[in-house]
Amino acid sequence: MVYENITTVAALIGDKTRTAILLALADGRALPAGELAKMAGVSPQTASNHLAKLVEGKLITVEAWSRHRYYRLAGSDVANMLEAIASCAPPSPIRSLRQSEQVKALRHARTCYNHIAGELGVRFTEALVTRTYLKEANDGFLLTPEGETWLRNFGIAKRIIGQAHVAVPWHNDWTERVHHIAGPVALAVTKKMFEMGWIDHGRIRRSITVTPVGREAFAREFGIYHL
Repeated sequence: MVYENITTVAALIGDKTRTAILLALADGRALPAGELAKMAGVSPQTASNHLAKLVEGKLITVEAWSRHRYYRLAGSDVANMLEAIASCAPPSPIRSLRQSEQVKALRHARTCYNHIAGELGVRFTEALVTRTYLKEANDGFLLTPEGETWLRNFGIAKRIIGQAHVAVPWHNDWTERVHHIAGPVALAVTKKMFEMGWIDHGRIRRSITVTPVGREAFAREFGIYHL
């Protein structure tokens, strides 16, 4: 029965330690068990038990690199699921200045499975629609001829543009509670923005900062100001 599969996944995510591990992996990078244990605030043995359950439940995968084992989310669908659940959850109480700064940084701009999310991701998505580079469909966006031209000029590979003609998926942004683009196009564009120095990784894990070069470029190319 379908509901049995749902309850299995819900039970895995319902544990605080496993949720912390999944969120730590939500930027798409692979991390070793020891680092995940520290981020979740548990012992290595406890983390190992939770990681085994997540692997068995097919929410994460494990890769052996030399003598070490690295874990990553099983796919972008898992990241999308986490974002969707978080968007339905009530806001967590802020108990310290540090927490407040973390929430502000992640809400402003962050990585979600290696593409931009948060306010920056949403505003960028809206700009692509406004400029008719994308048009909304039932379950995502479709690339327009104008969008194809823009992607080529932006230096995105032809094979990725070809994939975008099928669909450009969206994720439900958990802080802004509207959609931002996801999938191969979002990954490629975000990577290009890092390479061009528009954005950089912030002090807080998963957070993104917009550089002076990026602020000028976002304003010039997309009409996005006050970043």
